Amino acid sequence: MSRHARPARRRLGPLPHLRSVAGQAFILQLLLILVLVAAAVTAVAADARVHGTVDARRRSLAVAETFAHAPGMARAMSGDNPTSALESHAEAARKGSGVDSVVVFDTRGIRLTHPDKPLIGKRIVGPAGLIRKELRGRTISQAFRASQGLSVVSAVPVTGADGTFLGGVSVGVKIQSVHSTVDRRLPMLLGSGAGALALATGGATLLNRRLRRQTHGLGTAQMTRMYEHHDAVLHSVREGVLVLTADKRLLLVNDEARELLRLAPDAEGRHVGALRLEPHLTELLVSGRHVTDEVHPCGERLLSVNLRSTDRAGAPAGSVVTLRDTTALRALSDRAVAASERLKLLSDAGVRISSTLELTGTAEKLVDVAVPRFADIAAVELLEPVLRGEEPEPPYEPLAAHRTAVGGTPAEAPLFRVGERVVYAPSTPQSRAVRTGAAVLLQADPTGTGEWPAGEARRLLDHGIHSLITVPLRFRGVILGLATFWRTRHRAPFDETDLAIAGELAVRTAVCVDNARRYAREHAMVTALQRTLLPGGLPDQNAVEVAARYLPAPGGTGGSWFDVIPLPGARVALVVGKVAGQGLHAAATMGRLRTAVQNFSARDVPPDELLSHMDELVTRLDLEHNTDAHGSRVTGAGCLYAVHDSVSGHCTVARAGDPGLALAHPDGIVDIPALPVSPPLGLGGEPFEAVGFALPAASRLVLYTNGLLEGHDRTTGTGLDLLRRALAAEPGLDPDETCRSLFQTVLPPCPSDDVALLVARTRLLDPENVAEWDVPSDPAAVAPVRAACARQLRAWGLEDAVCTAKLIISELITNALRYGTPPVHLRLLRDHRLICEVSDNSSTAPHMRRAATTDEGGRGLFLVAQFAQRWGTRYTPRGKVIWAETPLDDR
Repeated sequence: MSRHARPARRRLGPLPHLRSVAGQAFILQLLLILVLVAAAVTAVAADARVHGTVDARRRSLAVAETFAHAPGMARAMSGDNPTSALESHAEAARKGSGVDSVVVFDTRGIRLTHPDKPLIGKRIVGPAGLIRKELRGRTISQAFRASQGLSVVSAVPVTGADGTFLGGVSVGVKIQSVHSTVDRRLPMLLGSGAGALALATGGATLLNRRLRRQTHGLGTAQMTRMYEHHDAVLHSVREGVLVLTADKRLLLVNDEARELLRLAPDAEGRHVGALRLEPHLTELLVSGRHVTDEVHPCGERLLSVNLRSTDRAGAPAGSVVTLRDTTALRALSDRAVAASERLKLLSDAGVRISSTLELTGTAEKLVDVAVPRFADIAAVELLEPVLRGEEPEPPYEPLAAHRTAVGGTPAEAPLFRVGERVVYAPSTPQSRAVRTGAAVLLQADPTGTGEWPAGEARRLLDHGIHSLITVPLRFRGVILGLATFWRTRHRAPFDETDLAIAGELAVRTAVCVDNARRYAREHAMVTALQRTLLPGGLPDQNAVEVAARYLPAPGGTGGSWFDVIPLPGARVALVVGKVAGQGLHAAATMGRLRTAVQNFSARDVPPDELLSHMDELVTRLDLEHNTDAHGSRVTGAGCLYAVHDSVSGHCTVARAGDPGLALAHPDGIVDIPALPVSPPLGLGGEPFEAVGFALPAASRLVLYTNGLLEGHDRTTGTGLDLLRRALAAEPGLDPDETCRSLFQTVLPPCPSDDVALLVARTRLLDPENVAEWDVPSDPAAVAPVRAACARQLRAWGLEDAVCTAKLIISELITNALRYGTPPVHLRLLRDHRLICEVSDNSSTAPHMRRAATTDEGGRGLFLVAQFAQRWGTRYTPRGKVIWAETPLDDR
């Protein structure tokens, strides 16, 4: 055949490799690779520059918002020397965040801080439209070309507590500094592209050469001559071939088929029925049906038969039969069955071992798979750091492992015990396996000598053990533990073939053990995070007696939370919330929302208004996450917020999403209030609605998330029925006992989510501890009211508080008469603190300021703040209430 190939190469011309199909394919591949590599490098560089600009805009805006909203920022800008107060902080923020400038300016556009000190005190510069937006107190983030080049500038206004615009913070980042990073990476990208081009070109060259070698450079004439010799090739193969006509006559037969079927020399042309074949084989050939690897006996042989029709477009009708002698498979059948069982063992192991993320469960799954299909006894031992969720570090000697799972050992005579800490000597096969990182096979020596450890040889032999395989559980080069398999006298010893099976089992187990170790570590981290984010204890207050419980989800930590927030005026806020999902994101988001609820509660707004603020916050957080392709959304969080007033016995509730509320009255009547249906936080578009109701003393408020009611086999309706019955059955339980009872009777056996439960038993302030006066709109009325308050305090036995209370009452009443709107009302509450409240019909909030030496007034609220433990303002539908709390020495 090579004789015909050589002339063909000479006739192809001076570049035969380019005129051939292989050569043309090579040129096309080379061009495509060149275009793809160039496009990829260009796209990566352009994408990096675009993302760099976006990152500069995001970083400048984040720094500006953080600095502008920093605690004390408004106070510093309102001070006498804001530059000295802010300059060092601005420079620290600039250096710490990596931006190019952090500039604080006042309402006139005068710089209060600047990295270049000579520019402090001068007006800010830039495009006129940009300057106007900054001085109007708008938040901006814009790119423009300055003298230093293209830059991104973000500005955020600084406002006082009353919303007054005090100035702004402008943060600038040079695009050049961002693009310089990309430019430094460009040579690496070009080098990578050139390397990829070189590798691809080399691969295409090798493929072209291999194709040329396989075709031997043959032309059409040579290929035709090869096809003409097919008959000779057909008769030399080790597979029988028969070609039958449409009427089932033998058209063609090769030598191998003649020998297998013992056909006569003149068999061609005869009908199949006249060939004296086995009856079942004759019936098969006459039927003409398609057959694939169907085994038929023929004398002492087993023939694998394949039959296909040749009835195709343009081809004569008929069939082709191939025969293959499979007699030798009889000797290999047992080995094939064993190999099939081993493959099934590995397949089952991969499925079962990976079905859990728990360390002990993973070890037990391996033992269950291996015993008795692979070994009579199996044990899995893990290193101590793995059990703690840590990654072991070498050296591993002396080898000490924790026996995590054992299978196959009789319970009446245990050879190995679960939970033992095993220390292996350096001479043991376990230590050798860890040291070499490979499986070790040992067979017992009945004399107790040889490689088998002499110390335990007799004990193992007494239990009939004659061979073992120990293999390290190794993943990413780290030893996590050991898997050891033993066989007894009831089956054949382990051999070299079993080493591969044990190694595959160990590889699958090591991956799952490492996943379980990482999961255990992350679960512990998330659990610790949530434990720190949930209330460590309940605050001291007298409005309600309260108890709470939290139960994590079966699959991990969720985002449910509860809170008890004391409010002024002998009131308390009760909160239960739920963030969708589980894991680290849910726990972190829960902490953010819980902090937000506490901050909004400090403003003492009604429940429906608080939920509106929370809805806006969640929407804003999700908008921030939308800028990140991997950000997790907060939308869908639920929250129930209730405020109980221990003076009036009135409770106001608003809800967003799913958290529920149940009321258990002292007489045993249980009510599930029909709270307005409001969407979860973040959906927006609908106002939240609050409802109020009066509660007698000793009523129980039960706030819960749906995990308390719902389970894998239970609906919310069924859970509500159980909740009603449980609360009605034991009306005298205190909150802690109620929590315990509900977890025992209402909680599903398999909760579908984590559970937050908050139970509060209401208290009412004794009317004897409440004193009220209407104050006439006359400054002369201050003295009589103050004297009446002093008498009431003495009647309560609070002589030590009279002096401080008189000062606070005088200042608050005077302030209300001077700046408020009648009627003015005074209320004193004796709780664990003395609470003084002055209300009027004006919504103007007082602000404490530092009076100058020449000022005649302005010191009243300053004195109140000095003598009171806490003071503040809350708004009512008709006006406001200014309150102040002072501690009582006997409480």
